[in-house]
Amino acid sequence: MNEKVLIVEDQFVEANDLKLMLLSAGYKVCGIARDVDTALAMVKKEQPTLVLVDIFLQGPATGIDLARTLQQMGIAFIYTSANSNREVLEAAKQTEPYGFLVKPYREKDLLVTLEIARYRHENGAEANFKKEAEFQKQLNTIAQAEAEPQQRLLQIARAIQAYIPFDFLYSYLDSDAAMQQDAGFLRIGFNEYQSLGLEQVQIITNLKLSELQNYKRNTPQGKEVVFYANNDFKTIIKQQGLAALFAATFSMQGHLALPVFLPDGRVYNLLFFSRRADAYNTSHIPLAERLQNSLATALAKVASPVKAAQSEVVASSEKEIPATKKPEATAFEGIIGNSHLLLNVFDYITQVAPVDTSVLVLGESGTGKERIASCIHNLSPRKKQPLIKINCAALPANLIESELFGHEKGAFTGATERRIGKFELADKGTLFLDEIGELPLELQSKLLRVLQEKEIERVGGRMPIKVDVRIIAATNRNLEKEVGEGRFRLDLYYRLNIFPIQIPALRDRLDDLPMLIDHFIEQYNKKSGKKVTGVSAKVLQQFMAYSWPGNIRELENLIERSILLAKESTIKEVTMPNFNTNQPLAGTGYVPVMSYQQNERGHIIEVLKKCKGKIWGVGGAAELLDMPPTTLNSKMKKLDIKRKDFKTADSTTE
Repeated sequence: MNEKVLIVEDQFVEANDLKLMLLSAGYKVCGIARDVDTALAMVKKEQPTLVLVDIFLQGPATGIDLARTLQQMGIAFIYTSANSNREVLEAAKQTEPYGFLVKPYREKDLLVTLEIARYRHENGAEANFKKEAEFQKQLNTIAQAEAEPQQRLLQIARAIQAYIPFDFLYSYLDSDAAMQQDAGFLRIGFNEYQSLGLEQVQIITNLKLSELQNYKRNTPQGKEVVFYANNDFKTIIKQQGLAALFAATFSMQGHLALPVFLPDGRVYNLLFFSRRADAYNTSHIPLAERLQNSLATALAKVASPVKAAQSEVVASSEKEIPATKKPEATAFEGIIGNSHLLLNVFDYITQVAPVDTSVLVLGESGTGKERIASCIHNLSPRKKQPLIKINCAALPANLIESELFGHEKGAFTGATERRIGKFELADKGTLFLDEIGELPLELQSKLLRVLQEKEIERVGGRMPIKVDVRIIAATNRNLEKEVGEGRFRLDLYYRLNIFPIQIPALRDRLDDLPMLIDHFIEQYNKKSGKKVTGVSAKVLQQFMAYSWPGNIRELENLIERSILLAKESTIKEVTMPNFNTNQPLAGTGYVPVMSYQQNERGHIIEVLKKCKGKIWGVGGAAELLDMPPTTLNSKMKKLDIKRKDFKTADSTTE
């Protein structure tokens, strides 16, 4: 085995235990460090392939500080810790570790975690290499094509979005004191940008040219790539430079500065801004540095000081890039919205779709996780192959294994014929495992084995069957909590969690509500034959003030019901669920007192009461909640909903 492991642990006994376990498993231990400085020296000398990092170490620096450096160097690392508070764990997660070991260590857990870390690192490195190679091709094409400077800048902005995400990009030449070649691009949709020349920036910021020049002079002119997040961002915006200006103008919370050195010695500065405080991290620095040469070639043609052509290009580019929020047609069919949180999801989809990496889609019920899975499949090289979907919560535990892997005739009572399982049906395609958190523990171990060995065995079968399947899993559970409480396997979690995509709740992207309302009104107008044109201002205000525990599914059901009841062209009255009437207006900064599970439980109980306890059939709670009755039964069991909670005088017996 060629794996070289460095142990960073300040407790001698624990460090020695780890060393003995690793040596007996065939790993080479290249050293033990007890503080960050010693660890960095050993990393430089020994060049380990993987580092075990204790979070709490001797000296002023912590394991998290070391992890940030390792992340920047592209070295895989695993955290080790006895216990940590929530704040420490959040800081640790931001460094994107390859695994997490909890003390005291068990040899089996250690070896499995190391194997998963190696798998994730190799797959991540391969995916990044492919992405960067593709970006280099795009930049070469842009550099060789005939295009006006502003249009060429737009092409570069679009190409770089998948690698360095931004909501606003401002570019300028350090030698252009008059700012005539300054240009900005404000993201208003997926692959859709509003072009801002100098004149437009002045109008939006309400500043004179001399005032803009002062902001530019106060902007740090560094020679290295640097990012600002959280407290660092709060510090940089106090300097009254361009970061402060655009943070205030566009509500930005993160910033990355990328200086590009042109062949003639000038510097073209690219300032990236994001509305997310955690958008930029140490991993973006080596990536940006690797891209500098290719960017320099492409930007060299933009930097030609042709003032006359500049104003002409701005005018033409504005025609091509209208200042509108109407989304362009994309591959994200059925996913409506342009909020920055949703655009981040689109970015992640485009990054991960072309490769075979496993994807874990996280989000509350009703956020559209199944649609996300469909988009990933449809944008992947497997799009012409089957996409097979299975809801792990909708099947009894004794049938899931047969559903996933199939069975042979006579394998058990009732198996009267051979059955092909979902894995075989999805061969060469994609398998979507919805509600993966509901999978029983014994099935989790079998699923892990399939992911590792890429072969299955039917129930009652004697021969393994090779399968080529991409896995997309989804859950509304907190899998880290499930792992901690022993309900979900740690090794399976890390195998699935290679590329997590967090789907925002509807209450976190209320800007998308008007667009979603219009979409559902159009959809149900066609079904019902009505001609409803919209909702009143009062109804929209009610929608904006509501917390939407059922998310988009709840909104869709409410719109459908309102259209069926509508007597005019405008929906003027809606009956909102009242189980969470203490929810204040949106924008107050109030964090709901009830947890998501409490909200979901209350919502289901209210629906059951409205349906007079009826679960199955037409007009039943399952139909109203748009979920299979078996799924509703499973949720009721999980949320401890009993008949007494929704029983009314005229409840049915279903």
